[in-house]
Amino acid sequence: MIELVRKLKAKYGLKIVVVSNEARELNTYRIHQFKLDGFVDSFISSCFVHIRKPDLDIFSIALDIAQTPARQVLYIEDTPMFIGIAESLGIRGILHTGYNSTCAELALLGLIA
Repeated sequence: MIELVRKLKAKYGLKIVVVSNEARELNTYRIHQFKLDGFVDSFISSCFVHIRKPDLDIFSIALDIAQTPARQVLYIEDTPMFIGIAESLGIRGILHTGYNSTCAELALLGLIA
């Protein structure tokens, strides 16, 4: 998935924002281990903003930091409840159940790596 997101960002000039519920140490480890800061524009991590998904406010913070209207945002998530919360703000969601199905959903939106 990391390589897919990197390619989509490069090809389409996408802004990438990560919203996560993680402890500070795990969050920092993943960012550095997988070099996420090389292509992610912003991290909205519960350990820093002190709000966790499914709280609507964490998605509002992400929209504010991204400075992007909800209708222009695509949220990829593996928890259906979180997709529903994001969609209540007007954010389009893709339920990630596997690499191939997510690629197919992205292709339907015209995003092909």
